[in-house]
Amino acid sequence: MHFELTRDFLDNLIEVIEKKDEKKAAEVMAEMRAVDIAEIYDSLNLDQAKYLFLLIEDREKAADVIAELDDNDRSRFLKVLPDEVIASKFIDHMDSDDAADVIADLPDERQGEVIQKIKDIEQAGDIVDLMSYDEDTAGGLMGKEIITVHINDDVEKAISEIRKQVDEVDDIYYVYVVDNDYILRGTVSLTKLLLASKGSEIKDIYNKDVIYVRADMKAEDVANLSDKYDLVALPVVDELGRLLGRITFDDLVDVMREEAEKDYQMMSGISEDVEHSDKIWRLTRARLPWLLVGLIGEIIGSKVLAGYEIQLATHAALAFFLPLIAAMGGNAGVQSASIVVQGLANGSINMESTFKKIFKEFSVAFINGVICAVILFGYNFFFSDSFALTLTVSVALFSVIIFASLFGTFVPLALHKLKIDPAIATGPFITTSNDIFGLLIYMTIGGILFTLI
Repeated sequence: MHFELTRDFLDNLIEVIEKKDEKKAAEVMAEMRAVDIAEIYDSLNLDQAKYLFLLIEDREKAADVIAELDDNDRSRFLKVLPDEVIASKFIDHMDSDDAADVIADLPDERQGEVIQKIKDIEQAGDIVDLMSYDEDTAGGLMGKEIITVHINDDVEKAISEIRKQVDEVDDIYYVYVVDNDYILRGTVSLTKLLLASKGSEIKDIYNKDVIYVRADMKAEDVANLSDKYDLVALPVVDELGRLLGRITFDDLVDVMREEAEKDYQMMSGISEDVEHSDKIWRLTRARLPWLLVGLIGEIIGSKVLAGYEIQLATHAALAFFLPLIAAMGGNAGVQSASIVVQGLANGSINMESTFKKIFKEFSVAFINGVICAVILFGYNFFFSDSFALTLTVSVALFSVIIFASLFGTFVPLALHKLKIDPAIATGPFITTSNDIFGLLIYMTIGGILFTLI
């Protein structure tokens, strides 16, 4: 049965903490899963969270709680714990990749102190190795806990070796086959090992077709590769093909979620990775840049309109449809940009030519533009006294949708070519640009048609 955090539960738990009822609080912690405890910590202050954490008797659960906390909560929490507690309470009971992430959240001067207090020297060495990789690479994601067998072993010896290693690995997704130089040669399934006849050798039953990644591969590319081939774990190798570790699906899901959150924030005009719990200045700093871009854009838009002051004074009805033109242009541009960015992110349009991508978006924009223009034409034909206005607004709307869609397609493609994250093109940049150009198109067409009709 899954846990659901409610206000009543939280109020009762806080009451237990304030009464210092250790027995009751320990019972609550014992009954809950690590991920649920981590969820509770987000709603508690630092002293309350620390009080509960120190009552968790199961050290593996305590380690899992720390691993499940988000980066901000974890950093905040680690500040109040002694180095000895951090090392003995949970680092000794964590997978190497999670342990490396936790230690990386500590200030530089504390990292070495905590590592020195880790009792398992081999694990400490693994953590130091992992911390040498950039966190946004395969090396930064991988854990050192893997199951390996030698290619020349027979089945009986291989099973014996697996039994020796299994205590270090929580879940066995693949058994990796290596040679004398620890170069990855393939995988062998537990099913094949169990069903193999006595005396069979690994080299006769293993699978040579193995998908692996280099340690310096970008985390986002690793996640896309795993998604493409439906893999629950990926082996990581160095430049020589030697097996370094593995990346499990839980870490890959975290990467996918973080990338999605980052893209969503960029699309919303937020320039940094922030959480609602961040300090006011950090939130302001993340939001202000694109607000300023939008402000400058709208100032330019007002200048554009100022250039048509006489035309607007003469044909005041044109002003009624300014919001409509700007909104439709912005919507059309963001739609096109979002589709292109999504295609670039999942690799589905990388093989198409730029001309084909643009032509496809032009075709969609043409159809949508015609439909919207016809509807607006019909509305104005019956409710407007000016045929010039009716024709102007309809032609302008069609033109703006075409332009905005092409602009929304071209910009992310250009940014992608320049190695700039194209997600920034789906937010205020597209909307503000289309407002300016949409007004220019609208007023220019109005000037021409009102003169002719």
